[in-house]
Amino acid sequence: MTDVSRVIPFERLRMRDLDQVGGKNASLGEMIGELTAAGIRVPGGFATTAAAFREFLAQDGLGDRIDAELAGLDIEDTNALARVGSTIRGWIGDAPLPAALVAEIGRAWEGLGGDASQGSYAVRSSATAEDLPTASFAGQHDSYLAIRGEDALIDACVRCFASLFNDRAIHYRLARGLGPTPAALSVGVMKMVRSDLAASGVMFSLDTESGFRDVVFITGSYGLGETVVQGVVGPDEFYVFKPTLEAGLRAVLRRTLGTKA
Repeated sequence: MTDVSRVIPFERLRMRDLDQVGGKNASLGEMIGELTAAGIRVPGGFATTAAAFREFLAQDGLGDRIDAELAGLDIEDTNALARVGSTIRGWIGDAPLPAALVAEIGRAWEGLGGDASQGSYAVRSSATAEDLPTASFAGQHDSYLAIRGEDALIDACVRCFASLFNDRAIHYRLARGLGPTPAALSVGVMKMVRSDLAASGVMFSLDTESGFRDVVFITGSYGLGETVVQGVVGPDEFYVFKPTLEAGLRAVLRRTLGTKA
């Protein structure tokens, strides 16, 4: 393929690029574009594109083999679903990334600043079919944390590609009539925020229980944010009132100390 955009830096991405890099990566680009000027730090990085994923599947008829394997699959037959998913992920794991994509990933990685080989990175899946009005795909595709070194980075990208065919993701797509492979998968590579050594959390721009839009709801705990997202820990909670925050006044309406165990 020629004239293909295989890798795009986050700072060049916006929500208009959903079809190229999926919801997660487009949102990161939007955040960097809108928040950097306000002094809010968002980790930099880059995304592989839907075109790069399709180029990968075009190698040696891989995409055709995947379509044939999925044809006629009974998604309610859990044994068949597991067998087909495992077979497809194995094919993807055995297939080399196109040399042009590997080269562009390497250049983008080195361009993140400093000695890239000494840093650690988060490698995240971002499917183009995620966050649709009728289908979210939340948690269905894989992401990898604290990746070090170029070989490990390339391997994590391949594993993210393969996760488009996790058993749950295949079932989810087919059950909603979206077809076996309606999506492409973009991989986001970003500098790792070492929250595993500190603390992290989740912030909502409204009250999640009532929908009240004048508060920010923040939850936090020690370590990775995944424990908060999955409800594994009882986090600290804060409600911040937007009008008084904007006025420069004390704005925390309520704070709750969580066990964080």
